[in-house]
Amino acid sequence: MTAFDLPAAIFFDLDDTILDDSANVEAGWRSAVETHTRELAGVDVDALLATIDSVRKWYWSDPERHRIGRADLRAASSRIVAEALSRLDSPEPELARRIAHLYRDMREQDRALFPGAIEALERVRSLGIKMALLTNGGAIGQRAKITQFDLARHFDYICVEGEFGCGKPDERVYRGALTALRADPDTTWMVGDNLEWDVAAPMRLGISGIWLDRFATGLPEGTAVTPHRIVLAISELIQD
Repeated sequence: MTAFDLPAAIFFDLDDTILDDSANVEAGWRSAVETHTRELAGVDVDALLATIDSVRKWYWSDPERHRIGRADLRAASSRIVAEALSRLDSPEPELARRIAHLYRDMREQDRALFPGAIEALERVRSLGIKMALLTNGGAIGQRAKITQFDLARHFDYICVEGEFGCGKPDERVYRGALTALRADPDTTWMVGDNLEWDVAAPMRLGISGIWLDRFATGLPEGTAVTPHRIVLAISELIQD
């Protein structure tokens, strides 16, 4: 890659782009449920796990529920487990809360940087490219991640949904970052794992959309989104 090819600015997603924030999801749910087996009063563990999975897919499939739920993930997970227990004729709100909070505790403990992520950010910085971090979610939770991994020092601008007042794919998020960095869309990249939030939405503003295909599965069948580039990790963004 030559200097001519380099962007003036890059916008980065956080979760599952810089941080592995969803490792061991299924194992985490199983462990949280099995820890409370004695309190489940005859509810089959596998049946509950299957129902939790079904409710999770339903809950997060709706954009408005998603927007509300990601602002307080512990509350969202509690509602999901409570609904699953209700579907199995075992409504136990307090037990649902304990299972959900244990699951969230384990998710936080398992959170880690992707290998090479910091080196990639440092490489971008060394080239004089401006950087912004655009992340959805509640202010407290997202700032805790940023602090835990000392990420703020890498970015010229950080937009957290819970602080900004709206999140991706609202175009105000990308426009705000362009203004903050004094960047032009045609010399800016946005990279992340969500095809709508990190690729399609910024591309509608003229920003180059780069999809992080972390599992190397390729574009979903039937998608109308065509990223400018596909990478498996942010370490592939800029190479010598």
